[in-house]
Amino acid sequence: MATTRTAHTVWEGNLLEGNGVVTFDSSGIGQQPVSWPSRAEKANGKTSPEELIAAAHSSCFSMALSHGLAGAGTPPTRLETKADVTFQPGEGITGIHLTVRGEVPGLDEDGFRSAAEDAKKNCPVSQALTGTTITLTAELA
Repeated sequence: MATTRTAHTVWEGNLLEGNGVVTFDSSGIGQQPVSWPSRAEKANGKTSPEELIAAAHSSCFSMALSHGLAGAGTPPTRLETKADVTFQPGEGITGIHLTVRGEVPGLDEDGFRSAAEDAKKNCPVSQALTGTTITLTAELA
């Protein structure tokens, strides 16, 4: 069965001086403020579309990698994934770099890298972001 998750943003003012609030409707986890300076300069306690994409990508990739490793008979003990989403004003999102460090008993470095590359290629968020260059660093702990 398909699922739909919902968030909404209320924005007030123009791009450079305005601000908004993102509300996480489906989960009810709250609201986060957003602004152009938090996106293009320093975060200053506010989020950005790129940070939200980073959160989505790191969690989706971790789920996909965990599933792939378990399916291959080497379930992970722990995966720690970081997603760095680069935003260049005037250009947009110019790249995403995933860094994953895993504890996977019975798996060597090459096997882990291969599983990580597969997860990078096939996780639903990666597939949704195919217009963006996605790179990966994967290593066992």
